[in-house]
Amino acid sequence: MSSLGPEWLAHRYDPTHDAVHFRSIDRATRARVPFLIDDELGGPGQPRVVARSDTAGLQSFGGRLNFIFHSAYCCSTLLANAYNRPGSSFSLKEPTILNDLVGWRLRGAEPAQLAEVLGQALALLARPWRAGEVGVIKPSNVVNGLAPAMLGARPDARAVLLYAPLEHFIGSIANKGLWGRRWVRDLLAKQLRENLILPGFTAEEYFLLTDLQAAAAGWLAQHRLYDQIAQRFGDRVRTLNSETLLADPRRALEAIDGLFDVAGSDAEREGVIAAVFSRNAKSGEQFDAGSRKTNQASAASVHRDEIALVHEWAMAVAKSADIAVTPANPLLD
Repeated sequence: MSSLGPEWLAHRYDPTHDAVHFRSIDRATRARVPFLIDDELGGPGQPRVVARSDTAGLQSFGGRLNFIFHSAYCCSTLLANAYNRPGSSFSLKEPTILNDLVGWRLRGAEPAQLAEVLGQALALLARPWRAGEVGVIKPSNVVNGLAPAMLGARPDARAVLLYAPLEHFIGSIANKGLWGRRWVRDLLAKQLRENLILPGFTAEEYFLLTDLQAAAAGWLAQHRLYDQIAQRFGDRVRTLNSETLLADPRRALEAIDGLFDVAGSDAEREGVIAAVFSRNAKSGEQFDAGSRKTNQASAASVHRDEIALVHEWAMAVAKSADIAVTPANPLLD
């Protein structure tokens, strides 16, 4: 297994054969694509299939690992890109192997075996390009249900819990049209299967929700989970509002560097901001906080009444369920 260098990413897990599929993906490609999924990587490629029992040597190369958990449409890919810093840190954006473990869990994986495989998968993902680099994983938000187990598996790990304000999140979904509305329903269905539910809601009540209500319900369910994570792991996790990140990226990156133990000077962070925060993390087009606000205003103007009604409804649900829409442990005061 020593022939599998750090360019070989632990990409998939096959529970039927208890095997890990590795794909050779260079650092430039990992930085360029928005997500480490087959659709972005040009298909399934030519993986090296290795029995999980034969990966112990590779796991030993894993280093320090941290996480960016997120509730979607909150600049999480942008923030992950800020931690592709050769010599200091590397980032992995939505590695598919973690999604595979969620799917396995939903199909009835035995909890102890799932925990064992999860810990080993994280060790494989933690392999740095250069000795001493700190790893930063931004999982897909469908992986959020595994966040407590991931933090439990890596006692030295720290995490940022990133979110967009509720009204902005609802507006983003409205602006995405049919695709966005279908996506939030699919996400909510997965959350329900993982028991990430809101108190007092019946199955029929979930079924009767409008698309944007489903979006808000999913957002609230994730914030309920954020509160649970913050209470359980304390100072190991910090919450961050996407608008705060964009308003003051210098201060945010300095604080996250400290949380993640990533070495970085003010000059280095300025370089990251100039390179990363000037482009859309998914399309590569020119980007700034002003253009994001313009897009938010556009969504609000078209869907203003619906967004306002759903926001009012969601705030009432949050109050009734005792869910903090501004979660505990903020990164910045």
